[in-house]
Amino acid sequence: MAKKVLIVDDSLYMRTMIKDALSEAGYEVVGQAANGESAIDMALELQPDLITLDNILPDMIGTDILRILKTEEEIESRVIMISAVGQQSVVNEGLNLGASDYIVKPFTTEQLVEAVNRIMA
Repeated sequence: MAKKVLIVDDSLYMRTMIKDALSEAGYEVVGQAANGESAIDMALELQPDLITLDNILPDMIGTDILRILKTEEEIESRVIMISAVGQQSVVNEGLNLGASDYIVKPFTTEQLVEAVNRIMA
């Protein structure tokens, strides 16, 4: 059965790129969220195997969403943080909060699929 993915990014272009790449790689994209509030609601409702999480959203930052999902809700989903912010402190915070990986924009679809395959293996 295909692994279920929730894509969280405020950019429609990024969501589409990620969706196309992961769908081609055999993953089932079950939801897309453009902000933190809907990301949390969808993650709890859909219980995806994987969440790709942009760190800069209009209403929240990804590390806060990650903290809520992993600490308060104790969700089982694996999370890949995706951000244009590649500062080591931000990367470390994401990983310390339970992210499985952190990808810095810009990235290739090959890099994304490779990271997802590694985490989901």
